[in-house]
Amino acid sequence: MLPKTLRYTTRMSKHRIGLFGGTFDPPHIGHLILAGEAVYQFDLTRFLWVLTPDPPHKLDNPITSLQHRLPMLQRMIMHNPAFEISRIEIDRSGPHYTIDTVRLIAQQEPDAELYLLIGGDSLHDLPTWRLSADLVAEVSSIGVMRRPGDSIDLTSLEEKLPGVTEKVRFLDALVQPVSSSELRRRVAAGEMYRYYVAPEVYDYIETNQLYR
Repeated sequence: MLPKTLRYTTRMSKHRIGLFGGTFDPPHIGHLILAGEAVYQFDLTRFLWVLTPDPPHKLDNPITSLQHRLPMLQRMIMHNPAFEISRIEIDRSGPHYTIDTVRLIAQQEPDAELYLLIGGDSLHDLPTWRLSADLVAEVSSIGVMRRPGDSIDLTSLEEKLPGVTEKVRFLDALVQPVSSSELRRRVAAGEMYRYYVAPEVYDYIETNQLYR
């Protein structure tokens, strides 16, 4: 049985919540590794997968229908009780900016510590995000999963976003350089991709003939 997607209710809480946004097209083991390590290393009580219908920075790129991305993500995370899918962007009109999403969740969870989870490439681009300084101020920590060989100049980043370095916490993980775009290419080319995604996601892609 698939987990129920999260609908926010007003309640007081004192816990740590991880926020991980993306199109997840498709969701893969790299996403799972980041999420699992974040829950473990940051002692999170809940981990919200914020599925984005139409991200502002990908408006010119074709994105698989939410009708397929949502069930793939549901199937991938169903085995971990700490994982939940948030509908906070699905159920409201866009454009969807991270700062708006974080503020909405903060309103619903006023006593929670919010941990924003991003990749190393996103950390590089963070100063270009909408109201990036406000975003840094809103969250308790920014958990970063670095790709192999990635180089991040925190000094330069601090100059652009004062206070960001004290929020950044790097995740220690055995990382595979997996990307959704490369998986889509592999599927389209008929190459091996099976073990880069959860078995449930692989079965869904094959059954529905996605990314051909």
